[in-house]
Amino acid sequence: MYLSRRDALKAGLMAGVAAALPVRLNAAPAAFAPAPIRWIDGQAPATHGGQTFGVAWPRGAMKRGTPLTVLDGEGRQLPSQAWTTATWPDGSVKWTAHAIPADLSPGTLTVTRGRPVVPAQPATVTESDAAITIHVGDLAWEVGKSGDALIRSAAHGGRPVLGAISLVGSSRNEPLHGADMPFTGRIDAATVEQRGPVRAVVRIDGHHVSGDRAWMPFTVRLYAYAGSSGLRIVHSVVFDGSASRDFLSSLGVRAAVPMRGELYDRHVRVATDGQMFVESVRPLTGLRRDPGKAFRDAQIAGRAAPPIDKMAPAVRTTLERIPAWGDFRLEQPNANGWALTKRTGPDHGWIDAAEGRRAPGLAYVGGPSGGAAIGVRYFWQRHPTALHVDGATGDTAQLTAWLWSPEAPAMDLRPYHGTMGMEGYDAQNEGLSVTYEDYEPGWDDASGIARTSELMLWALPATPDNDMLATMAAMQAQPPQLMTAPAHLHAAGIFADYGLPDRSTPNRTAIENQLSNLVDFYAGEVDRRSWYGFWNHGDVMHTYDSDRHRWRYDIGGFAWDNSELSTDLWLWYQALRTGDAETWRFAEAMTRHTSEVDVYHTGRFVGLGTRHGVQHWSDSSKQPRVSNASYRRIYYYLTADERVGDLMRALLTSDQTLTRVEIGRKVPGVQKPHLPPGTVEMTFGTTWCPLAAAWLTEWERTGDTKWRDRIVAGLETIGRMPHGWLTGSAPFELATGRFIDQKRGIDISHLNAVFSAVEVSSELLRLLDVPSYRTAWLDYCRWYNAPPAEYLAKFGPPFGARNLREGHSRLTAYAAFEEKDAALATRAAREFLSGDAGLGTWPRDPRHMVDGVLEWPGVSTNASAQWGLAAIQCLALVPEALDRETIVAPDAPGRRRLRDSGHD
Repeated sequence: MYLSRRDALKAGLMAGVAAALPVRLNAAPAAFAPAPIRWIDGQAPATHGGQTFGVAWPRGAMKRGTPLTVLDGEGRQLPSQAWTTATWPDGSVKWTAHAIPADLSPGTLTVTRGRPVVPAQPATVTESDAAITIHVGDLAWEVGKSGDALIRSAAHGGRPVLGAISLVGSSRNEPLHGADMPFTGRIDAATVEQRGPVRAVVRIDGHHVSGDRAWMPFTVRLYAYAGSSGLRIVHSVVFDGSASRDFLSSLGVRAAVPMRGELYDRHVRVATDGQMFVESVRPLTGLRRDPGKAFRDAQIAGRAAPPIDKMAPAVRTTLERIPAWGDFRLEQPNANGWALTKRTGPDHGWIDAAEGRRAPGLAYVGGPSGGAAIGVRYFWQRHPTALHVDGATGDTAQLTAWLWSPEAPAMDLRPYHGTMGMEGYDAQNEGLSVTYEDYEPGWDDASGIARTSELMLWALPATPDNDMLATMAAMQAQPPQLMTAPAHLHAAGIFADYGLPDRSTPNRTAIENQLSNLVDFYAGEVDRRSWYGFWNHGDVMHTYDSDRHRWRYDIGGFAWDNSELSTDLWLWYQALRTGDAETWRFAEAMTRHTSEVDVYHTGRFVGLGTRHGVQHWSDSSKQPRVSNASYRRIYYYLTADERVGDLMRALLTSDQTLTRVEIGRKVPGVQKPHLPPGTVEMTFGTTWCPLAAAWLTEWERTGDTKWRDRIVAGLETIGRMPHGWLTGSAPFELATGRFIDQKRGIDISHLNAVFSAVEVSSELLRLLDVPSYRTAWLDYCRWYNAPPAEYLAKFGPPFGARNLREGHSRLTAYAAFEEKDAALATRAAREFLSGDAGLGTWPRDPRHMVDGVLEWPGVSTNASAQWGLAAIQCLALVPEALDRETIVAPDAPGRRRLRDSGHD
């Protein structure tokens, strides 16, 4: 028998939907159980840069302040650091975060009660008025509090191995022929967020400065872990310039590296997808005269060469005749090709050195007495990128990781088309009807979007051997990740309704297989279709064009998905229940994209996201349904990622933006409602639920009850309306968080529940006892997909249009579970299996090859996301009802296929 998470939390279980009991706030607190932790890839990595992971705990299982420790597979304590990231309404701990050092890679771990062990060489922080210093063993990083150098220096045992680390870049006022205007990052503030002993974190905020202009605000976090000679750098930048005047021509992170010793003892290493590029500034290999095997071996191994008097005289006396190579470039202009060149100096020509397909993104420069390496995650995926080494023949080399290469064309964020006669709403609605794009002049503005990049910077006492550098490159290209075991997370009762994978019956097996197939298909499409690039990576396309045999990349709202119908949420729930590495990394890349690129972080649209379109900012529909905190919460709690925490916190007051952005301004034939002063028109599902997710997260993270009270005000006033959730929307009082009841009639939208309203409502109702909202929500869940005759008998005409019946089956399933209604459970199962206005082409794998390319005709990502969420929740809530149905082959008579349009 399948047990849902709710069932597992209850004693005295009985089989079947009718016997299942929901968790209530007055349920007995759960007993404490240690949390097993696993690597998402299934085994311990060769190396990692330090680990942070989140653990969930059942309500009442652990008091705040309870010490927690980490054990290895043999039960031995490991050095660790723990902190609380969320609490339950009763004050007990809901989520904790844990860090372990970089020099430990146990196969399995367990988090349990006990005082943590401090590393033998902990990470510590000291602070003065001018600087912050992070110490890890004998390595010291000096971080600036002002000026242009984020990191002023790094030293091993007092010996400098790194100079200043700065943010660099340039822009033009004309994309093709404009002159580059350089800029550099300047610090406004530096804050210590964690002081060790395992993990130290420093946040640096500032702006990029060019002359008198300060623009493009940045936040850089530096993470130091015990046992690591590297700093993890999380680099976030907001483009707040003008898309028509500011064309970024480069953006990067630069490190000054002191160079010592003879030129033949200076090493350059660049990781590739083939062999390591292993060279010295003055090469001693391949010469006509042999300097001696010991010299050649030393250069290749990265060791100091023997004393020069041991070198063969024929080479020793002619060293100055051997060219010294000072500059090196690895350019990755696209996802499928890199080239490496070098030159002796600025006044001389470039020489082709190597080429390949996908570089992992790591370069090193230095020598036997120290050096530096820098690595960029998503290096080839976020092209055009580059790694440059300059000035290696001098006293200081410059090692630069370019997030946008200066060798690439300038970044062009201008709108992709003109007005085309669509100055007014009527013409704009005509455009919407033909291309699915909601265009409006001036609203296709990129100013305010952001991008976060992840890098590693190592300060090294000597040149690492090539195997170690290759391991470092692989680690940064695909960082290892610890995750709490899915069964423990499930038992903790966090988030909304889901269950663990279950293949105990044929029908459940078919559904589980299709869930896996969907992730495999989309993850594969990313590479098959090259959905890569600085701004694009992490997103997927919305709808397929079966005539052109490609996704509709250039057709309005059918192009980039931008979280439409909760794609992120589907992937994260699948990752939660499976712990699958492919699903995790797919969801993680999407979170990095959708939370940054698809959302405005400054300007007139701040806090809102952009509907799906040809450019991630091109559609004029700016809404909270896209900036939705629900799409970020799972990743935040699983990783304690501070940047994502910042982004959710920034959404707390995004409802204020709706005073100047009227979401429904273009809806034809609708009389605008009267809005009392201090209110905005707000839909319950596409607007209030995403906002409530941000308020819920802040309440959990801080314990500040004003956010709880704001949620309760909305729940209570929705619940008291005559038609409850069926009302659809109402005036929202910004000061109090209450809805104003204007005695409106029923207004049902197929979109209102599909942007996390199902998940938010389920979670809130298990946290807060608001009976009127529970009744209102259950009514909506029961009646949205109700047969027309039943609906009309209850409410009278009109019935109104419906869509996304398959996706809304999870609402029916929720009502069936909560009300213990077996007949409703059967209806939910049949709705889900109907394929009506949904995925419609399973369980048989419909993929096939067209001209050598894997194709899924008619597929739409929003339908896939809704199917995925419905599958996960129906499996959790009405599994026995699903077992009783017959899964119909996709080509059976009367089988409805996926619609190409009309989903929003």
